Amino acid sequence: MKITSAEFVMSNSNVAKCPNEPLPEYAFIGRSNVGKSSLINMLMERKSLAKTSGRPGKTQLINHFKVNENWFLVDLPGYGYARVSKKDKKVFQKYITEYFEKREQLVSAFVLVDIRHDPQPVDLEFMEWLGTNGIPFAIIFTKADKLKPAVVEKQAQTYLQKLLDGVWEEAPPHFITSSSNRAGRIELLGYIDAINKEHFAS
Repeated sequence: MKITSAEFVMSNSNVAKCPNEPLPEYAFIGRSNVGKSSLINMLMERKSLAKTSGRPGKTQLINHFKVNENWFLVDLPGYGYARVSKKDKKVFQKYITEYFEKREQLVSAFVLVDIRHDPQPVDLEFMEWLGTNGIPFAIIFTKADKLKPAVVEKQAQTYLQKLLDGVWEEAPPHFITSSSNRAGRIELLGYIDAINKEHFAS
């Protein structure tokens, strides 16, 4: 897939006010320091489409970006280490939940995981929640450039095995990426493109 356009459309905390268009949506979510904004900018080939910050938890709204005029990339608030009050965290986690439960245009979530770390309970619990609620998702391993290739593969397999040892019968699709060297970009966009073609064909 070639990215010909990527435009910010809106930010809000009310799912009912999200774009009223029947276009497929792909929601990106992960812990607050996982490199989500950098990944989005790399995928879209834009330097500052998604705002990056040295302070975890910068994204606190549902952000819609229209891509190629025929699908939406949705940037959701991170969970975990966001430096916000418990009250604020509770509020935006509520509308994250509402987004996943009510947004009919959503065709897949992408859960971002830092490849350098062992499986974290907060990530595993969130994936289990997605599975329990019948929400399709794939895993995006980020920051692969920080490790040697053999270690990257080992880390990914360890993570997927952890899922299989738990509640999963089969592991979800996964992608190994790096915002620094653009690893995984073609594969990830190809995956989205294939789903889009299926969506528009039906």
